[in-house]
Amino acid sequence: MDQSLVFDIDLIRRYDKSGPRYTSYPTAVQFHEGFGEAEYRACVDATNHEAALRPLSLYFHIPFCDTLCFYCACNKIATKNRAHAVPYLENIHREIAMQGDLFDRSRVVDQLHWGGGTPTFISHEQMADLMAKTRQHFKLHDDDSGEYSIEIDPREVQADTICFLRDLGFNRMSMGVQDFDERVQKAVNRIQSEDQTFKVLEQARDQGFKSVSVDLIYGLPFQTVESFARTVDKIIGAGADRLSVFNYAHLPELFKPQKRISEADLPCATEKLEILQMTIEKLGQAGYVYIGMDHFAKPQDELAVAQREGSLYRNFQGYSTHSECDLIGLGVTSISMVGNSYSQNVKQLEDYQRLLDEGKLPVYRGIQLNDDDLLRCTIITQLICQFELEFAAIEQRFGINFSDYFSTELEEIATMHGDGLLQLDAHSIRVYPAGRFLIRNICMVFDQYLRHKSTQRYSKVI
Repeated sequence: MDQSLVFDIDLIRRYDKSGPRYTSYPTAVQFHEGFGEAEYRACVDATNHEAALRPLSLYFHIPFCDTLCFYCACNKIATKNRAHAVPYLENIHREIAMQGDLFDRSRVVDQLHWGGGTPTFISHEQMADLMAKTRQHFKLHDDDSGEYSIEIDPREVQADTICFLRDLGFNRMSMGVQDFDERVQKAVNRIQSEDQTFKVLEQARDQGFKSVSVDLIYGLPFQTVESFARTVDKIIGAGADRLSVFNYAHLPELFKPQKRISEADLPCATEKLEILQMTIEKLGQAGYVYIGMDHFAKPQDELAVAQREGSLYRNFQGYSTHSECDLIGLGVTSISMVGNSYSQNVKQLEDYQRLLDEGKLPVYRGIQLNDDDLLRCTIITQLICQFELEFAAIEQRFGINFSDYFSTELEEIATMHGDGLLQLDAHSIRVYPAGRFLIRNICMVFDQYLRHKSTQRYSKVI
């Protein structure tokens, strides 16, 4: 498929509004407490009785951070006291055992991810114990064929950490950089040297990690086109396999750490777009392709290959190559996708421990997808991953007449066709290179829940 990208400033300004990131459909806004532990168990049981058992994906949330980054909107606990992780890990061990008992032991774990927070906050011994406990209750690969990844903070990496993680079974990693500019780093309280970052990249290559992804953020205090260009050039020069280039959404009323960032220090909307345009041009010149939703990758990276082959998928962890897996989230706030359901664990450590003490899974809300949800989820996933949609495939799978079922949506899509975002004909939708940065807007047309008034606040699409 064509993986090119065009930065059309007029289109972006016209369509740059707020909307979901679609790591799921329905989004987490629709989760409700009527879906709890009993419903989750029933969904797991149903998947264990399918004719072809699906493989598993495990996500572990390690919420602790040594230092608070002021821009952060993640679920985290900032503390210098490493002892705080001890009871949490004991609890997550208990949840591993409870979850493992639910699933057929023949279901292999094709994908595993430790996220946070900062997974490297915990000690090597604690990491080894966590992986051993996982292997005790789930069937992990022993031949390095699984996609096992971990989020790294280069400031937490010791001389032997990368080698240790590779021996533990990890073969992919991601790490935050955000910006190398010292003034920006001080403003957001993330002091991280280039030397720390590039040593991790070099060690990962030496140890045979299959992919290294780097996160950057544009729109932070004191950033300029020139300053951010220096960071982008250095990351390109280091040869990262993937980059995630996120827009900083300043929402201090929702995320308290952001109150420490002065709005007066943020680049204006025009300069933010200029920073983004520069970044896109540099990455394109360096040979990276646009995967979608802030993500870029080298053409030979597995995400880029999956997109070309039509097998790319998106879930709560972002883009993925494992659409066939049931996802199990472990730890506070983690989200699972099992069968045709989504569910989320409780958010507070106290609630997490209390439920486990009571012998209960810490699920507190979720949703069972109905037929319309599944239909729209398929459409949104196809568009956000492949940038195209064949109506006949949807009609055959769901037994509908596409033009009748989506008559209202197609009227809105026709407007986007007229604006140059996409090509619409009687058989398909194909997103133009100039429309790919606005894929969230296109997906929003098919979001039934957005048609009802909501007070939910979303980030801008650009």
